[in-house]
Amino acid sequence: MGVITLTSDWGTADYYIGAVKGMIYKHFPEARIVDISHEINKFDTGEAAFMLRHAYPSFPEGSIHIIGINTEETIEEPHTIAYYSGQYFIGTDNGVFSLIFDGPPEWMIELDIPQESTGFTFSSRDRFAIAAARIARGDDPKKMGDAKPNLVKKIMFNPVIDQGAIKAMVIHIDGYQNLITNIDRKTFMAFVKNSAFVISFRSQKYKVSEVKDAYTDARPGEIVAVFASNGLLEIAINQGKAASLLGIRKNDPVIVSLVTKEDSNNRLF
Repeated sequence: MGVITLTSDWGTADYYIGAVKGMIYKHFPEARIVDISHEINKFDTGEAAFMLRHAYPSFPEGSIHIIGINTEETIEEPHTIAYYSGQYFIGTDNGVFSLIFDGPPEWMIELDIPQESTGFTFSSRDRFAIAAARIARGDDPKKMGDAKPNLVKKIMFNPVIDQGAIKAMVIHIDGYQNLITNIDRKTFMAFVKNSAFVISFRSQKYKVSEVKDAYTDARPGEIVAVFASNGLLEIAINQGKAASLLGIRKNDPVIVSLVTKEDSNNRLF
């Protein structure tokens, strides 16, 4: 029996979460449900993908993930079940799957099961929840629709190395207002090697010249760079709120530059 997870932009003020969970329990009372997040920015498929991309590896094989973001389907963007890395992902194929996966899924189907409602505005309850419950209780998901050959693809912005610098961006701001960039440890280490470097942001107003192992390796109130548990470079303020205090928003640029001997002698940094 797989765990069923929910990721959405519903918030917690309305009945939506309860209705989806109720539909799952209606079809499979023994279900185990985990909430990943319901505080995704409204209609932000990229943020939903970021959350699920970094959450699903912690779940066991056979887990089932419902993506409740932008769920209305079209001919080009159908309701879909994708099987990837031993887990099931249910949502609208509007590009969100391509942002979660590192490669093509093992298989996909266009979901085609009856709804228990005549409306078409709450697919997460009326279709995704039913499909997830049926998979969890042991039904064959490949019998829930026809094979789908290709994903709808969205391009994730990756850091680029240009003119002796990594040019990247803030891709997520978490609840602590830490600034998570799209620079992974492998890219960073391959570029920096054993050289001195500087990480600059907010039009180079703020700079960091060292990556610490933990937030507390910096003094309270001090800017610190760390590699977070997801392997991405993060800018934070120890016991502070980096985003608001530094005036940085999602998609703002982050640049990693090597420090030359001349730069060091001139104390540019």
